Amino acid sequence: MGVQSFYEWLRRHPVVVDVAGACALFVFGGVYILSVAATEREAVASGFIAMLLCLSMALRRVQLHLAAVGVVVGGLVQLAAGVLPTPVDLAMIVVLHTAAKTGSRGLSRFGLAMAVVGPALMTLRFPAEEGGPKENILGFAFVSFMLIIAWVLGDSMRTRRAYYAELEDRAARLERERETHAQIAAASERARIARELHDVVAHNVSVMVVQADGAAYAIDAAPDRARDALGTISTTGREALAEMRRLLGVLRSEAEQGPYAPQPGVDQLGDLVDRVRDAGLPVELRIEGVPVPLSQGVALAAYRIVQEALTNTRKHAGPAANAAVVLAYGEDGLAMTITDNGRGADAPGDGMGHGLVGMRERVAMLGGQLDTGPDSGPEAGLGGWRVRAVLPYASGLAAPAKPTVPAAPPARPAVVPSDPAPVFPMFPNRPTAQGA
Repeated sequence: MGVQSFYEWLRRHPVVVDVAGACALFVFGGVYILSVAATEREAVASGFIAMLLCLSMALRRVQLHLAAVGVVVGGLVQLAAGVLPTPVDLAMIVVLHTAAKTGSRGLSRFGLAMAVVGPALMTLRFPAEEGGPKENILGFAFVSFMLIIAWVLGDSMRTRRAYYAELEDRAARLERERETHAQIAAASERARIARELHDVVAHNVSVMVVQADGAAYAIDAAPDRARDALGTISTTGREALAEMRRLLGVLRSEAEQGPYAPQPGVDQLGDLVDRVRDAGLPVELRIEGVPVPLSQGVALAAYRIVQEALTNTRKHAGPAANAAVVLAYGEDGLAMTITDNGRGADAPGDGMGHGLVGMRERVAMLGGQLDTGPDSGPEAGLGGWRVRAVLPYASGLAAPAKPTVPAAPPARPAVVPSDPAPVFPMFPNRPTAQGA
């Protein structure tokens, strides 16, 4: 066993160290007492005092108050019996140090008082035979100084331990706060994933349902068209699975994560429009202004808004409807207008969608503006639906606002009163909303 191992063993068994030290001090003090004791009575009294002080030293970690009583009694017996100080009196310094380090505040203050009172009583009981008052004062100062130094060292160790305990408690609190923040961030990420999954499932599954219905009707009369519809179903299903894997992959640990495709943006709107056209809905895509680079959040929000609007058109507008998507790049933001000439406010719906809620959350998160409702413009004809959104290029200007979800949304369109503010300067404020 090396020196370090032996030292660690001693630290794990402090009582053994105290007992061994007390025994060694008792043996050394006994030898000293036998060598200087003038009478048998003095030797017996000195031996009793040495035994009491050494026993107090051995018990200082397990019974500190009892050890303090033993030291005080031993000192009083020493004064009463007229026994001069011996090396065993060092046990008083050890017990005083322990009282200042681990004892209660009252016991510590009592020990500090005894560090002054004890030497004063000793000086009065055993005055110096030579040197006069000066010698007595120096003797008092020396003994009191040693006792006070022992008390100061013990009290400083108490303060340092309390400081370390406070640091550990603060570190534990910070760790708990960090875990709480991580849980909040995880909950926010799950909410984002839920919104993304709604967009993915609502769009791709709607395409698959429409294509499956068309294939069922055309399988006998037009096998080629049925085959194309089945191919669209297969492609759309694979795309939906790939995107769902990408979204759900964020729930896995970092060690398990692999490379995923980037999130869609405005550059993928052409592919989205092509898929919608293949699903049977004629769509016109028009871009106005000079395209500018968009942040990932703005690009993703634009893609999801167009995707949700076209999904709603395909579900509710009717078989003869057409749609138009206009992206206008302005000086401060991207304005999007998605319109159709379908049934408009008269279209049936299942009342189960949350597409408009998701749109409003995305737009509010980016500090933009959203207006939805029946299209009553001159180009709308007999009906139709309109979704207009403005996304500022500098995202994050406004805190996300919680949209008001109706308790029992009606069939399509689920008319929800729009927030009265902000009012769009570029088009009228109409309090209607289309259900997803």
